[in-house]
Amino acid sequence: MSELKTVVCPYCGFGCRLLVDPRTMRVKPYKGEPNRGKLCPKGLHATEFVLSGDRLKRPLRREGVRIRPISWGQAIDEIANRLLEIRELYGPDAVAFIASSKVSNEENYLLQKIARLFGTNNIDNCARLCHEASVHALKMVVGAGTQTNPYEDLERFGVILIWGYNPAETHPVVMDYISRAKKNGAKIIVVDVRETTSMAFADYGLVIKPGTDIALANAMMHVIIREELYDDEFIRTRTTGFSEIRMAVRKYTPEYAEKVTGIPGETIRKVAREFALAGSGAIMWGMGLTQHVSGVENVLAVIDLALLLGYIGERGGLYPMRGQNNVQGAAYMGALSEFLPGYVPLTDERFRKRVAKIWGVEDLPTERGLYLTELWEAIENGDVRALYIVGENPAVSEANFARVREALRKLDLLVVQDIFMTRTARYAHYILPASAFCEKDGSYMNSERRIQWSHKVCEPLGDSKPDWEILTMLGRALGLPGFDYASLEEITAEYFRLFPELEDRSVEELKTGEGIFLPRKRLHTWEFSTPDGKARLIAVERISPWEKPDSEYPFILTTVRLISHYNTGEMTLRSPSLVRFMGEPKVFMNTMDARKLGIDDGDWVEIETRRGRVRMRVKLGKVPPGVVAVPFHFKANRLTSEALNKAGTPEFKFSACRVRKLGNNL
Repeated sequence: MSELKTVVCPYCGFGCRLLVDPRTMRVKPYKGEPNRGKLCPKGLHATEFVLSGDRLKRPLRREGVRIRPISWGQAIDEIANRLLEIRELYGPDAVAFIASSKVSNEENYLLQKIARLFGTNNIDNCARLCHEASVHALKMVVGAGTQTNPYEDLERFGVILIWGYNPAETHPVVMDYISRAKKNGAKIIVVDVRETTSMAFADYGLVIKPGTDIALANAMMHVIIREELYDDEFIRTRTTGFSEIRMAVRKYTPEYAEKVTGIPGETIRKVAREFALAGSGAIMWGMGLTQHVSGVENVLAVIDLALLLGYIGERGGLYPMRGQNNVQGAAYMGALSEFLPGYVPLTDERFRKRVAKIWGVEDLPTERGLYLTELWEAIENGDVRALYIVGENPAVSEANFARVREALRKLDLLVVQDIFMTRTARYAHYILPASAFCEKDGSYMNSERRIQWSHKVCEPLGDSKPDWEILTMLGRALGLPGFDYASLEEITAEYFRLFPELEDRSVEELKTGEGIFLPRKRLHTWEFSTPDGKARLIAVERISPWEKPDSEYPFILTTVRLISHYNTGEMTLRSPSLVRFMGEPKVFMNTMDARKLGIDDGDWVEIETRRGRVRMRVKLGKVPPGVVAVPFHFKANRLTSEALNKAGTPEFKFSACRVRKLGNNL
């Protein structure tokens, strides 16, 4: 009987560990932390896509309209020569790199190291599309842009406020922690723009009008301040800015907020009191808050709400729940255009020089690179000529993807390193076959900042290679210093050296334990990570969506996640079990709206925005009037708005659209 191997699930950011049988590739849940013997459908069938018959197995080069296999040596040499040639002609910032939220810490660390040694900070990852607004807001208020507490703390808090986030479908295993909290007496409050599955577990389910989150949060603060329910000692000793908050929320009475949000004023009062009097609490949020032009301000508002009550450290936590298995790790490893590893700003000379010394150079570039969402205009303008993508699929995942696809066609050099011929890879000049998650070792960081080791289960398929080996080859071919790694563990040890909290920890300890929290398990218990050690309360006002419904486009389009579908579908759509469970993607629509348009359940409709149109079947039900909800990434991003918030995240959650019934013989 073969020994089961422990791996980190390749799907969401909860970080479940799986036990995989190398002989059969069957999955069992890991009994320890963090998933405690639980798995969702995606985790249970996590190895199925690895066995898909259309995996990439050999390096490929485009020759006109044809794609032909080439050797690894030839592919890496040609790619390196083209990158060096473009740098010579146009400068290092004419090259950009997109890192992956699906590959390991070591591999993301290597890619951002390549970018910066090459001379550019044009390195970013899909955190830009989801929680970068959370990072910016958290850094502004508490000084650190990450989740503050471990999942286990949820079980002991008196209230859990879930906002713009549907854990029952996006992170199903975290619902076990929420259910335990409820059994222990916690009140569960869910705020969303539709009636989600998670609301079935809630004591209060608030369905608000899209884009009105700030009005609701400010109204709750209005009640808490007016009724003196806030933690006066905590505010006096550990925060600044309370007077500004007090002034800003005065006009946000529950009655005013009722007109804006659609939530009855008395309900707002009741929920605010329930939240304030619980004594301890968590706020969990997702992309329902961040993917708006007001995304940073939305997050600031809910952080303010928690801090008014001292819900931080031992008495509470802030939980921006991450969507991909290593999006937290990719960001922490420095795969962001404005931060070095550890979210340290590029302008921090002391840390920057430390990193440069470890890498064997004098200094690193200090100018912020392009956000992922800024790349496409830079390519259109001819400022970016070459793009190297590892494990991401922007031709589907980006807002208004028709524009992105045109930009990809314009590049002098596009390299895609992935396990499948994705939609993005179809535009590439070179396609490099990477190994899947269970075909290599590596460390990953989940949403609670727990670094876990994932063990190799089986050999890479065909002539594919682990991403770290490909990137090591590329670094050497580019003539960059410090790319003579003989093993993955050498890379792990190198990134450990960057963080004081990891300097005395060993790779072996990481391999055999239940994970290592970075920088520690619970943040801000005694002081905040700000220069003066205090949290900075920041008042925010309502910000209107970039476009509004009108007579031409009368509906609000939003995007939602499904339990059995993951991102652009490259993995889940190659998992037979999940495909059977998933069924056909449908647009969710209010019954009354549908009747006015003569639409019945199951009818084909055309959904159109100012950017494009798609056709889908209708599922009538749990969305409010005036709102239509489309499953994330199937076709939705042909429609979504590319208007950006301050962190560079598109407004995926609010687009003006119209709906037209089609014939049912399509």
